Amino acid sequence: MAPVNIEQLDGIWVITLSRPEVRNAVDSPTAQALHRAFLAFDDDPLARVAVFHGAHGHFCAGWDLQFGARVASSGEASALGDLDFASDDPRAIGPMGPSRLRLRKPVIAAVSGAAVAGGMELALWCDLRVMEDDAYFGVYCRRFGVPLIDGGTVRLPRLIGMGHAMDLILTGRQVKADEALRLGLANRVVPSGQAREAAVALARQLAAFPQATMLADRESAYAQWDLPLGEALQQEWQRGRERIPDALQGAQRFAAGQGRHGRF
Repeated sequence: MAPVNIEQLDGIWVITLSRPEVRNAVDSPTAQALHRAFLAFDDDPLARVAVFHGAHGHFCAGWDLQFGARVASSGEASALGDLDFASDDPRAIGPMGPSRLRLRKPVIAAVSGAAVAGGMELALWCDLRVMEDDAYFGVYCRRFGVPLIDGGTVRLPRLIGMGHAMDLILTGRQVKADEALRLGLANRVVPSGQAREAAVALARQLAAFPQATMLADRESAYAQWDLPLGEALQQEWQRGRERIPDALQGAQRFAAGQGRHGRF
């Protein structure tokens, strides 16, 4: 089985990481394959939502330290240091592959088993995280002096706040599913073995919505981070007003009886 596999389900792409011998840890060839897979998803006009899945009971154990040891022994220690990038490049590759991509469509992580170190950073890169009740997060790379260079020090504080983020970043401790849900690391917790199925079901729900409006709102939410309040509200309006015709069509559907009483 290839280390990265793609399954297409009527507009839903399931991108699966499969390196069971290292709990789906990522080496450079795998990072490149993941990067290509998510670019292909973003470029496919028929693709709407991706599910990022780890096979064989684990999401991802991070950067492959065995690979790193071989790199160090070969004298090619610059292998990761060479991955510099321009901040305005939305298609840049990261050490773990897709971690620097700024996609135009949502990605849902289906988290089982270990999602630690760089694997946790990949889960943080996704828009939503569906987590099995026996899965866990953790900055496990703290033990070996491996830095967070795939967005962990940026996305974790933005997601759960600085106090909680510093606890996890500095200690590297394990975060189980119940705490992850409480902190906001996980959006859903499901029984063991059901993350992929639940993530695909959630992806189908997102794919069924009017896409242009949903994607405009998603982009507005990401864009507002770097803006003062007034500018953030302005960019929200600029994106949203282009979707007003969609809103009026939706109002007509509501008036005709669709979606009453919160039905989806």
